[in-house]
Amino acid sequence: MHGRVKVKSTAQQEEEKRKEREKKLKIYVAARDACFSKRKEGIWDEGALQITQQLLSSNPDFGTLWNYRREILLHLETVKDEDEVQKIYEAELSFLESCLKVNPKSYGSWHHRDWVSTRLPRPDWARELSLCDRCLSLDDRNFHCWDYRRMVVKMSGVPVDQELAFTDRLIGSNFSNYSSWHYRSTLLPLLHPESPELPSPPRPELPPSPQTHSHRVCEEQLLKEYELVQNAFFTDPNDQSAWFYYRWLLGRAEREEMISCVFVSREEERVSVAFSRPVNAQSVGLLLLLDGKPQRVEWRSVHPRFKHSPVCICDLPPGTISDITNEHNLTVHWMDKHTHRDCALYSGRTESWCRDSATDQELFRSELSVEKTSVLQSELQSCNQLQELEPLNKWCLLTIILLMRALDPLGYEKETLAHFQTLKEVDSTRSAYYSDLCSKFMIENTILKMEYAEVRVFSISDKKLTTLCHLDQLLLVTHINLSSNQLHRLPPQFAMLQCLEVLEADNNSIENLEGVYHLPKLEEVLLKNNKISTLADLQPLASCLKLKRLDLRGNPVTQLANVESELAELLPSVSDLLL
Repeated sequence: MHGRVKVKSTAQQEEEKRKEREKKLKIYVAARDACFSKRKEGIWDEGALQITQQLLSSNPDFGTLWNYRREILLHLETVKDEDEVQKIYEAELSFLESCLKVNPKSYGSWHHRDWVSTRLPRPDWARELSLCDRCLSLDDRNFHCWDYRRMVVKMSGVPVDQELAFTDRLIGSNFSNYSSWHYRSTLLPLLHPESPELPSPPRPELPPSPQTHSHRVCEEQLLKEYELVQNAFFTDPNDQSAWFYYRWLLGRAEREEMISCVFVSREEERVSVAFSRPVNAQSVGLLLLLDGKPQRVEWRSVHPRFKHSPVCICDLPPGTISDITNEHNLTVHWMDKHTHRDCALYSGRTESWCRDSATDQELFRSELSVEKTSVLQSELQSCNQLQELEPLNKWCLLTIILLMRALDPLGYEKETLAHFQTLKEVDSTRSAYYSDLCSKFMIENTILKMEYAEVRVFSISDKKLTTLCHLDQLLLVTHINLSSNQLHRLPPQFAMLQCLEVLEADNNSIENLEGVYHLPKLEEVLLKNNKISTLADLQPLASCLKLKRLDLRGNPVTQLANVESELAELLPSVSDLLL
């Protein structure tokens, strides 16, 4: 009116948009129903292919339609010649590119492209690599594309050094490219594997064990990687990608699968075997020889909660080794791994064991050459310089701790504890994680000190422990002192302490004793000032048949009515009960 354009009200605009959406929805639903009907009727023609293409162009994450589309394509393979199939699948790849433009991270589109590429009579892998390059240039963390690229590389036989150069380019353009750092970590062990040590000669009666591929990197390349990653985190100290990669570089190789300890007890007529890694007790494949004769025994884990455990036990038939005047030789064969461990039980001895010395290099860090030690010292100095510039940088602090542990865990113990305290202050959200990690390192240090002293007493009181770990290394410990820490439970792994006689855990916050389970030698348990509140919490102690002394003073459970009489019924072996 009067030459003015009438402006529609907001309500009118919304109503028109709603009607337009409803119109599109009706078309979409009709096409979807038509697809479902065709699939139900077993129609696999090019018309069905066209309908699914229309739907997937607007919604590439409709998994059922991708499945129907594959069924159609498989049918067309049976009625078309090779050249026609080639054209159909090339058209499919072009269509998939349009779908990826709609959603570059579509699970369905990438999965379907993977499937199509493997069905192509004459695949063009160069084209696929080019597509991956284009997608990663738009989003270098598109993990769908990274997965697809790995498949293309494998199928086309792209050399590993070429792929490593590809990660060089991406990291060079963006140090924050975590996916490239990760991909690099999978390539380096293939291109620059750590030289394996010369294997020991196999026993004549056993076949040689197969050689496994190293997951670590040779030292020469490792030193070059340190320089590369240092450039990255000095450029942007707050970016976590390079720091994570650096932690991988500092990591140690997995321990060789082996029997680390065999313990034999005359009194219980029990054999305990510790492994370097958790095993399935039911299927581990152990053969026990006693004085050269195979024994029919049943191996089990130390706690019913575990299917896999680093410690397995078995009971010998009654009277087999109980006579203290007899001498016996035991051999445990791990048949699958072609390794064994011998143990001699001498006359007059009630127990015996055979194990390797648990040095820090074997257990908790990689053995360092003089050159690598020098480089890591230089790395530590560089990180200390960076920490002076960025005193509140958590990644730098954590890396300093890891470097100190790689170089000298005992020598740097005081500095490590101080850095952990700073970490908890600057990154309070992860304070519990740092406490657990600090506890782990303190336990490792205490194990090393115990090994050097060659004692069977493990004392780690008043260290602010929040968790327990490496308990498989304490199989031979007879006395453990965990008092004045911050523990809330004794976990199922605690049952691996098969030689334990005395448990001190006063002044914690323990409310769960699940791990104090069937410890055959346990006689004394001191749990003063904890948080045990019910008789059910003490139930695991009933499985420890030699328990004589129990101190529960300062626990809520002592306030229950008739607690003394009920405990006497629950734990009849206890003669010294302190409430």
